[in-house]
Amino acid sequence: MTRARILAVALVCTWALHPGQARAQQRAAAPACDPDNGGLTLPPGFCALVVTEGTGEGSRHIVVAPDGDIFITRHPLGTRPGGIVALRDTNGDGKADITEAFGAGITHGLALRNGYLYYATTSSIERFKMTPGELKPAGPAEVIVSGMRGMGGHADKDIAFDDRGNVYVNIGLPSNACAEMKQNAVAPDPCPLLADGGGIWRFKADVVGQPYAREARYATGMRQPVAIAWHNGTLYAAMNSRDSLNVFYPDKFTAQENAERPLEPLLEIKEGDAYGWPYCWLDSQTNKMILAPEYGGDGKMVGRCAQYKEPVASFPAHWAPVGLMPYTGTQFPAHYRGGLFMAAHGSHNRTPLEQAGYNVTFQPFANGKVSGKYEVFADGFKGSKPVLTRNDAVARPNGTAQGPDGSLYIVESTKGKIWRVLYKGAAK
Repeated sequence: MTRARILAVALVCTWALHPGQARAQQRAAAPACDPDNGGLTLPPGFCALVVTEGTGEGSRHIVVAPDGDIFITRHPLGTRPGGIVALRDTNGDGKADITEAFGAGITHGLALRNGYLYYATTSSIERFKMTPGELKPAGPAEVIVSGMRGMGGHADKDIAFDDRGNVYVNIGLPSNACAEMKQNAVAPDPCPLLADGGGIWRFKADVVGQPYAREARYATGMRQPVAIAWHNGTLYAAMNSRDSLNVFYPDKFTAQENAERPLEPLLEIKEGDAYGWPYCWLDSQTNKMILAPEYGGDGKMVGRCAQYKEPVASFPAHWAPVGLMPYTGTQFPAHYRGGLFMAAHGSHNRTPLEQAGYNVTFQPFANGKVSGKYEVFADGFKGSKPVLTRNDAVARPNGTAQGPDGSLYIVESTKGKIWRVLYKGAAK
């Protein structure tokens, strides 16, 4: 057979594949990284390229399909409807060159499961049936769960799926500690808000039309656990802890203490667990849960907080965890396999100090359990100038996703910019 004939047969066979398979085969070779890694600072051996300069302000979570197509949730802005954005690279250069949008409204958590694209709104969990190879669904969304608390602060919701057909969703609460936002406030005890929020709820993943129910609560005592993931047979959540200690209790806390003391905990969650909010918070000075001033705490007292389940790890105060992703790929070195990546949206509650966070961190695991301290994996998002308010940050990471080749995708919410991080060194 002549060389021309061989090439012709190969081309026919490629196009005979499922369109998604053909694209995945075309992109099997890793694309070239940007000379400056798209502005990111990464560990040795890693590099990055910018997939798109932006899917729009308010972009939130990200997933990548087995064929490499990318899906993003985002908030509405002006006349823009929000919903979901889909992106495709058709020529294998690593850059998105086709963009489609569908759906509407405020959308957050996102996942691909059994041919469906699941997403969360402020008050519901919904899904689109996706046709393989297509960027947009042919039909309307199905509502899996409706009626969840969704108004006020901390309405964003993330979703995670176990291996038994269940979907988990966070329901956050707006206050610092169930009290009025005024100086030296005393909070009600017990906190009535915990009946319908401040925890994780569990529903059936494949049953359409489920209403919100208090009885579906899986775990409680969390202010806003908006970063959740099912990992090693267990649910994990990274929580946004409280703010404004010095503002509302100036006789007990300084601005410096407010900026550093209420750590953002990483929780290993079992059914029926309680984690102490609003009565307690994780203190950076003692690494223990201590009593909140709204419930009589003085910044040192443990008291009733000894009864609550302790976090398995923590992140610095006000970093605002907004996404967790287990790394199950093999492209990255062994150190990263089986650990969790966390997207930190960055603070706005350290005033008058400089804000902090705005990065992607990595939490190592060993033998299926947390092992050691977090590591900053990707940095450089906030830019070169001091960030005194959150609006000063050039970019605010909001979600990560694993590509079919084991690379890491990152989306941020200021412009909806997306990076793809690859490991170019020898696997260890």
